[in-house]
Amino acid sequence: MKLNPAQNEAVHYISGPCLVLAGAGSGKTRVIVNKIGYLIQTCGYKARHIAAVTFTNKAAREMKERVSQSIGRKEARGLWISTFHTLGLEIIKREHKALGLKPGFSLFDDQDSMALLKELTEKELQEDKDLLRALATAISNWKGGLIIPDRARKIAKGEQEQLFALLYQRYAQHMKAYNALDFDDLILLPTLLLQFNEEVRKRWQKRIQYLLVDEYQDTNTSQYELVKLLVGERARFTVVGDDDQSIYSWRGAKPQNLVLLGKDFPELKLIKLEQNYRSSQRILHAANILIANNPHVYDKSLFSELPYGEPLRILNAANEEQEAERVVAEIIRHKFMGKTNFGDYAILYRGNHQSRLLERALMTNRIPYRLSGGTSFFARAEIKDIMAYLRLVVNPDDDNAFLRVVNLPKRGIGPATLEKLGNFANSKHISMFEAIFDAGLQQHLAPGAIESLFKFGRFIVDTGEIAERGEGVDAIKQLIRNINYEDYLYESSPSAKAAEMRMKNISELYRWVTEMLAGDDLDEPMTLPEVVTRLTLRDMMERNNEDEAGDQVQLMTLHASKGLEFPYVFIVGMEEGLLPHQSSIDEDNIEEERRLAYVGITRAQQELFFVVCRERRQFGETIQSQVSRFVDELPQDDLHWDNRKPEKKTEQERMQTGKANIANLRAMFKK
Repeated sequence: MKLNPAQNEAVHYISGPCLVLAGAGSGKTRVIVNKIGYLIQTCGYKARHIAAVTFTNKAAREMKERVSQSIGRKEARGLWISTFHTLGLEIIKREHKALGLKPGFSLFDDQDSMALLKELTEKELQEDKDLLRALATAISNWKGGLIIPDRARKIAKGEQEQLFALLYQRYAQHMKAYNALDFDDLILLPTLLLQFNEEVRKRWQKRIQYLLVDEYQDTNTSQYELVKLLVGERARFTVVGDDDQSIYSWRGAKPQNLVLLGKDFPELKLIKLEQNYRSSQRILHAANILIANNPHVYDKSLFSELPYGEPLRILNAANEEQEAERVVAEIIRHKFMGKTNFGDYAILYRGNHQSRLLERALMTNRIPYRLSGGTSFFARAEIKDIMAYLRLVVNPDDDNAFLRVVNLPKRGIGPATLEKLGNFANSKHISMFEAIFDAGLQQHLAPGAIESLFKFGRFIVDTGEIAERGEGVDAIKQLIRNINYEDYLYESSPSAKAAEMRMKNISELYRWVTEMLAGDDLDEPMTLPEVVTRLTLRDMMERNNEDEAGDQVQLMTLHASKGLEFPYVFIVGMEEGLLPHQSSIDEDNIEEERRLAYVGITRAQQELFFVVCRERRQFGETIQSQVSRFVDELPQDDLHWDNRKPEKKTEQERMQTGKANIANLRAMFKK
């Protein structure tokens, strides 16, 4: 597909820093892919000196695939395309000595971190889930803002924040003792290292000579600093972003990073991509009018060369039960009239709790659907078990992994034994696994317990030795067989069918690992430790990002819909208190909610439906709903309210509708 003039300019501008302000559906990935090709094929850049970073593994995989198709796998070899966190991990792996880390560090996912925080704060927080969540968020925000524990303790205000800062310090000390890193460390540590170590900084600036950043509006403070440190004074970079689609402030994202860029790099070239290839003109007109209510440093207005399109329909419902029924009835009617597929429809909502009644209505009508945000592959117990075994094999000092599998399947190693082992390990400042082989343990445990632990320890060491000989596939095969995991699944699952499904998941994991160990055209073969680290990171990045569905109606939050597109979109709950959300109204943060509505509207390609309830149940009581201010902000001429009397159809229009219905009925009976 030919580039339009703005895309063409964005691809060919390489002499300085470049900000591409890319509206929804304006072909930003095409610009990045073409620019990488231009740098390699025309400008003499070597692929290994170019890096492109984005926010999800899915986006990175798609970009990698499109670059290989565009310039060929051979020319793309060595090119670094990944998430921010994978790039951070690579820097840490290569510079672990400068960071004072042992090479075999562990990666903690959010569940591991939460388990450790719960353990460390038992006295102060008494396992209060809300406080633990608040603490985890505070630590994540501190790390995202490049604030280390000492600094957090100095700046903390109020009793709770001071306590959290103290607990952050305790958590950091334990993570250091475990030689472990969490998700936020993957950005924090490389950023601080590049900031304070000139030798390392120069090495990475030489390694990455041109940097491209996608979804730049989602960067937080530490990610922005990392970008600045990597590009240095030469400032050869292109960032692509859209301030109107910045919807992650609760995760630390700062859309003002787009503005900061102009201040930090006065030579910044601004290029706007305003032609949308996705939506009808009417949908874009409504989106532009809505988002114009937000203040802008950079103005842009999307336009389309597609037809003007259907009016935006507003469906009314008495309550949330009727809302779900109306949406499902409309999908059935629309599908019948237009001979469409279920996969063409998406139902978007502000909060996950809104999906329950929609699911029930879809199930009742036997409509296939997919709910984004279900259990991710890596969150399944059987996958976490085998992954914990693999983590322990490649890094016996991983206490978290050790505690998960030491008595799974049961080996007669109970909590009392583990408590004594843990205390002994702490007193000697060694890992629990290492403590198994320490002669001093005999004074603390009975001979039977020591024998069980020693047997387990030997098994892990033997498996590790097989892996170290380069026989990673054999190591995994033997591991699964020797722990009798299949028997354990049949004993512990509610049915034989459930056990079978869980075993299938283990086979899928085995297939992934063997493929990564072998390597392919795009990726070099990996060692088992590298595979384990990569899969742990993939789990953390893709909690809810399973493979795309087939012909199913898509249900997801507005946040999860970003980057996707569907022919027909329903946005349910267009009411004050839901969209905009009540907490944002209370905090006077309407601008981000408006951006969220804008993201929802610009997902639609052909038709868009809003659903409004007259009343809704909330916290056990029924409340009268008020139509969202965002509906009032839309161009009213482009809206069609279903409860308002339609203009009378002409005789010709009625005949055409009748003929279309009869044709559809005939087609249905022919199937």
